[in-house]
Amino acid sequence: MTTPSTPITYAGAGVDVEAGDRAVELMKASVRRAQRPEVLGGLGGFAGMFDASALKGMARPVLATSTDGVGTKVAIAQRMDKHDTIGFDLVGMVVDDIVVCGAEPLFMTDYIATGRVVPERIAAIVSGIAAACEVAGTALVGGETAEHPGLLGPGEYDVAGAATGVVEHDDVLGPQRVRAGDAVVALASSGLHSNGYSLVRAGFDRAGWALDRHVEELGRTLGEELLEPTRVYARDLLALIRTPGLDVHALSHVTGGGLAANLARVLPQGTFARLDRASWTPPAVFTLVQQLGQVPVADVERTLNMGVGFVAVLPAEQADLAVRTAQASGLPAWVLGEVSDRATAAVQDGVEVVHGAKGVDGGAVQVVGTHPA
Repeated sequence: MTTPSTPITYAGAGVDVEAGDRAVELMKASVRRAQRPEVLGGLGGFAGMFDASALKGMARPVLATSTDGVGTKVAIAQRMDKHDTIGFDLVGMVVDDIVVCGAEPLFMTDYIATGRVVPERIAAIVSGIAAACEVAGTALVGGETAEHPGLLGPGEYDVAGAATGVVEHDDVLGPQRVRAGDAVVALASSGLHSNGYSLVRAGFDRAGWALDRHVEELGRTLGEELLEPTRVYARDLLALIRTPGLDVHALSHVTGGGLAANLARVLPQGTFARLDRASWTPPAVFTLVQQLGQVPVADVERTLNMGVGFVAVLPAEQADLAVRTAQASGLPAWVLGEVSDRATAAVQDGVEVVHGAKGVDGGAVQVVGTHPA
């Protein structure tokens, strides 16, 4: 064995523990704002703690959990050197999946892997996560930052997170509640959200569009549009569920797989949902992705949300109240379609019928018509 002439330290190997400690100090103020009364202890412990005694007042509390990341949207944040909004994408992808079953997201943890810890950059990422948790009413109880030199470049990072929520067993939303005759109500997205960015980036890169290019159709630069934060729906959806006079049967988060596939996941077998493109106009960015990349309509619709971030299924006579309630909270909404029995449904010939996704054999969904010009 040859003894090296110069000792190798952890810092020399590329891991700066002191930088990690500085990042924690910088993020403390942000994390303090993303709290709930049930949180015990503070930042820096080995585990985040949450007082669950309130659950004793529930008849049959059901815990719900979800984990996710942001995908290749982080590449846009890195290229623009803007890191304080990507946290909204992370929180939206995680906590809003929990609300789908009717659960209130209680607390969340995050994980950041980076090639080199730059305290200010890590603090900016966490500030966005904390701000989004505050919007969602979810506590940020802990997290981890890991330095991976040699695996990630000095300016590269990835983010992931996990959250836990709770719902009364009798209040769980899902296919078991959906009935023929229900209406499907759309809730608008804030843009691309955090899905399909490999397709999006490929299209704009092939067209030679730089992120600082001002795009007239978007009213801002391409980078600003692509970095638009994911809308965090949790608080508004919980308010919708709890609105007197509304009996929400199911919710669907329109993420990877697109509108039809994600709606089919929350419909029972034997049902058929017919959605009408004529009911909304997708924001301009979706048209640009399709045109610049020459992406087939079927492919872009199964990849991107096309302007619909969430859908709610509820009795048809309550659809107008649901739309008004959502719009009163600043969330654009409209009636998108209806649910019927598959056996008697008017299925349009020559148009794809989607039957669930991600291992779920649910109902059937068909999207018909054309978007308004």
